[in-house]
Amino acid sequence: MVLTSIITGSIFVVEIVGGIITNSLALIGDAGHMLTHLFALLVSLFALYFAAKPPTEKKTYGFYRLEILAALFNGVTLFMITLWIFYEAYHRFVHPETISSGKMFIVALVGLVANILCVFILKGDAHEHEHSLNVRTAFFHMLGDTFSSVGVIIGAIVIYYTNWFIVDPIISVMICILILIWSYKLVMESVDVLLEATPKGINIEDVIAGLKQIPGVDDAHDIHIWTITSGMYSMSGHIDTKDMMISETTKLSKEINRVLGEKFKIGHTVIQFGCECKVNNTHHEHHHPETNPHEHHAH
Repeated sequence: MVLTSIITGSIFVVEIVGGIITNSLALIGDAGHMLTHLFALLVSLFALYFAAKPPTEKKTYGFYRLEILAALFNGVTLFMITLWIFYEAYHRFVHPETISSGKMFIVALVGLVANILCVFILKGDAHEHEHSLNVRTAFFHMLGDTFSSVGVIIGAIVIYYTNWFIVDPIISVMICILILIWSYKLVMESVDVLLEATPKGINIEDVIAGLKQIPGVDDAHDIHIWTITSGMYSMSGHIDTKDMMISETTKLSKEINRVLGEKFKIGHTVIQFGCECKVNNTHHEHHHPETNPHEHHAH
């Protein structure tokens, strides 16, 4: 992850400088696309670093939410970058500008080689750590950036042989659409986490049904499930049981956590046990013989 981040960051700088020198908006757009993946890598490393930090008295969940705040900031920043590229692309559609297609091809080719190298570096890690969401996400981001670089190379070849300079803003817009889609998803996922929405892929009704299948559980209600950080889910809820000893609820709690962890990947739970006990009380009514229940007394 560190090696991939260094390579990606270096190529980002190369493409920005190359885009300015060659006057290629497509190269700058591809650099912006690479910036999204660089940030994804850095956020993953950021999360791994802070995950090792212990919780404090004030930050009882630790520093996991820093990843979400950083992702939200990144998504908003990328949106602003794409607006600028769209604005520039519009002007180039109206007044196409001359582009040094040869240099554009060389810079894009360097970016492609770097992307392929990163894909192979992450491929082994993604296969080895299939459970790691961060590694797999980084792998697919770099794979997407590889196709983006291929698009810029094709654009450079077309411009070189045809002098159709309008191809450059067309490619930049296509790349910006990819950035917008990714940044939109990033912002919405970040907002969902901050609003403590139910994680995607988890249905509360399915969770309740799974809990009711556990021997000893009569009912489950007031269930709340939220995300602390990427792939880390928490749940709180009320569990109704039969009348039992506290020691038995301890065993039941372990079984509930096992089921929630295996079926729904929920790792942290806060459970309140309750018992709907029906007590039959026999009520005896005592009437004094001199008292008439229907008689009204005037005071």
